[in-house]
Amino acid sequence: MEIQLTKIHQGKVRDVYEVDDLHLLMVASDRLSAFDVVLPDVIPNKGALLTQISNFWFDMMRPIIKNHLTEIPVTQVIPGASVDLQKRAVVVKKLKALPCEAIVRGFIIGSGWKDYQNSGAVCGIKLPKGLQQAEQLQEPIFTPSSKAAVGDHDENITFAQLVDKIGQQRAEQLKQVSITIYEKARQHAAENGIIIADTKFEFGLDENDELVLMDEVLTPDSSRFWNAESYQLGTSPESYDKQFIRDYLETLDWNKQPPGPSVPAELIEKTAEKYHEAYRRITGHAF
Repeated sequence: MEIQLTKIHQGKVRDVYEVDDLHLLMVASDRLSAFDVVLPDVIPNKGALLTQISNFWFDMMRPIIKNHLTEIPVTQVIPGASVDLQKRAVVVKKLKALPCEAIVRGFIIGSGWKDYQNSGAVCGIKLPKGLQQAEQLQEPIFTPSSKAAVGDHDENITFAQLVDKIGQQRAEQLKQVSITIYEKARQHAAENGIIIADTKFEFGLDENDELVLMDEVLTPDSSRFWNAESYQLGTSPESYDKQFIRDYLETLDWNKQPPGPSVPAELIEKTAEKYHEAYRRITGHAF
C-alpha cells in the first residue's frame, strides 16, 4: 500500500514521513543491513517485531522518561492502513534530536572489548585489570557516541566531549536516565532468560526543552541480547540478531561496499526465528 505522505528520511531500516507540523509517521521496514550496507534480502516481519518490542519497552519506561509515541492511531493518518502497516508503524511527536547516541554497556564485548585490550579502558573509562571477554562489569558504564553523517560510522566520544556538545546538565541527565532504563530492562530480560549486554538509546527535546526517549529502544537491532542458558565467559556469546548473517558475510570476498551480496535462505530463516524468540521472551506473547 502506498503511503500518501511526504517521505522526509529513509534510514537503513526506518522510513520517516511528515504528518503535520507536530507529528511524524515512522515505519520500520524488513530491510536487512550489515556493515552499514543494506542487503538485497529482507527478514520477514522484522519491522513489525522491532516496532512492537520497542512499544513494549516505551510503555514500561514511562515512569522513568517520556517517549515520542502519541495516542494517534496509524489509521487516522493512513485511512485503510493494512494490519501489517499498523504493526510496523507509529505516529510520533516531532522532536529536536540530540547529536549523540547514549550507549550503556553492562558487559565487556565488541568494540569495548577491543578498546579494553588496547588501553585497559573504554571511552576513557578505566576498568579493572584482568577482565575476560563478555564479563559482566561491576556496574554499567555510559559510553556515548557522536551521530555521524549518513554513510559514516558513529564515533565513540568521552563524557567531556559530550558535555562540550550538549552541556554539563543535559549530559549528566542523559547518563543517569540511560543507566536507569538499562538496569530496569536488564532485570526484566534476565527474568526471561535474556542477558542485555549493551544497548544504545536516542533522545530528543520537546517544545518545553524536556528530554524524550525516541527512535527504537531495546530491540535486537539496537542492543546485544544473549541467551542466558548458552552464555559463557571468555567467548563472544551467540546473540539474538543478524550475527549469523554478519559471520557469513565475513567468509565472502566482499569489500563491505554497496551493493551487498545475497544471503542464503536458511540464514534468513534462522535470523527471523531469533527475532521471534526475542519478542516472545521479552513480551511474554507469541507474535
